[in-house]
Amino acid sequence: MSTDLTAPGSQELLRAVLNLSHFHREHEKFYASSPREVAVVLQRHARSLQALADRWVTSSASHEPALSPFAGAEDLNAPAALQLDGVLFMEGEGRPAEIAHIVRDLRCTGADLAAAGEWLAAAMQSSWGVAAALVDFDDLAAVLGERHRIIANDWHAASMSSMAARLLERAADMLDRVDFTPTGLRADLDGRRVAPRRVFAAAELIDHAADLCSDSAGLVHDNERRWRVFREQVVRVTTPTSEG
Repeated sequence: MSTDLTAPGSQELLRAVLNLSHFHREHEKFYASSPREVAVVLQRHARSLQALADRWVTSSASHEPALSPFAGAEDLNAPAALQLDGVLFMEGEGRPAEIAHIVRDLRCTGADLAAAGEWLAAAMQSSWGVAAALVDFDDLAAVLGERHRIIANDWHAASMSSMAARLLERAADMLDRVDFTPTGLRADLDGRRVAPRRVFAAAELIDHAADLCSDSAGLVHDNERRWRVFREQVVRVTTPTSEG
């Protein structure tokens, strides 16, 4: 059954659709780029951790007395980690502050991604219901695929955001199991070398979370043309035409 554009409530519905197609299209321009910026930061953290783990796989623990508590630990530091995240192991210090920053950043970013994913999933559930009311409009038949693909893309992006959040939280948990003090790391190097294996695993999860963030931005970016085509048709059918 087709719905007439003059039927009660039709114009109100279409005005609401126009509002959504304007403001949500503009909103998505931010989310088509912001997750990629997050991904770059996450990849940097992962590369720092991988560089440290690579170093600890082959390094022999040093037990020579240090002349200065601020001297860099030759056996623990990795140039890439120093350059990328400023991670510096010093002889007279405990866990580097930069490691604490990485773990804190993983948890904060994970919390942000979890909140964004939850909100977006709820919004798409609502949008799916609203889109159902458009199915009966003959004049919108040609663009219903575009509207539903937008929702599907965003829903998929929401799930990616939620999964990335889980990965980052778990990676932070893994890093919390590592004793990043020089004394602790050297004891590990003299023993089973579990620390590099834990760090490699955490970095792998962080890398995957970064990929998910980047891919989610691509899905949202795919909506740009679809929003334009859909909105143009809604404007077309709701704009009065002059006759004669």
